[in-house]
Parts: sequence; C-alpha cells; structure tokens
Amino acid sequence: MEKNDSHSILMGYLAWIFGFIGAHRFYYGKPVTGTIWFFTCGLFFIGWIIDLFLIPAMDREADNTFIMGDTNYSVTWVLLFFLGVFGVHRMYMGKWLTGLLYLCTFGLFGLGLLFDYLTLNNQIDEINGRHSAWA
Repeated sequence: MEKNDSHSILMGYLAWIFGFIGAHRFYYGKPVTGTIWFFTCGLFFIGWIIDLFLIPAMDREADNTFIMGDTNYSVTWVLLFFLGVFGVHRMYMGKWLTGLLYLCTFGLFGLGLLFDYLTLNNQIDEINGRHSAWA
C-alpha cells in the first residue's frame, strides 16, 4: 500500500518560521487554531515554540486526512502565501474564473484570501478526490 504524503514536513517547518501568525497551522488544515495563533502571536509565542516539536504529528495527521493527487498541497500553499492577492493559487487549482476575479480585485479585497486560508486544504482535497474518481 502506497503511503499518502499529501503534506511536506519541510514545508511545515518553513511555514513554522511564520508560525506566530498561524501559517503552519493553516497549512496542516487547522484553521481554528491558525486563527487563534494569528490573533495572539502564536499564543504569545509560547504555542509557537511548542509547535516546533508538534509539527511531525501535525504532518502525519494531515497525510492521513487529505487526499494526494494532481494538485499539490505545498505548491498551492506557497502560491497562496506569496501570490494570493493575484489569484495564482486558484488558477493553479484550475479555478480560472475566480483566479481572474482575485487578480482584478486583489483577492476579493482580502475576504477571498481569508476564505482560502480557512478552506484551502478542503478545496484541494475535493479537487484531488474528484480527479482520482475519474481515473
């Protein structure tokens, strides 16, 4: 049986560098705690330091939860982190119409970006599940 490696532990540690704003928690599909980390600077930096040791467990949990497929989680998250206001991550996922809409509205004035931070793993999971069903 092939191991599902939907998320990269290296990407998790790179996102942890910005983890005081919850980046690694959003990446691993934990939007509620990611939001808490965002508003409290990683639980006043204490939770952020503890997360350094929890990333391997978060990686295993994400690998067991989300479906691997043609749309790569790490690539999509990097595109969201750095080019989200331009909708490049949505274009990469094949959502060209909303990608162009993000491009013209700077990520729907930031609200679309917020939505994507909270739901991106599920969006990718749905796309990958649909693609694997077609195969």
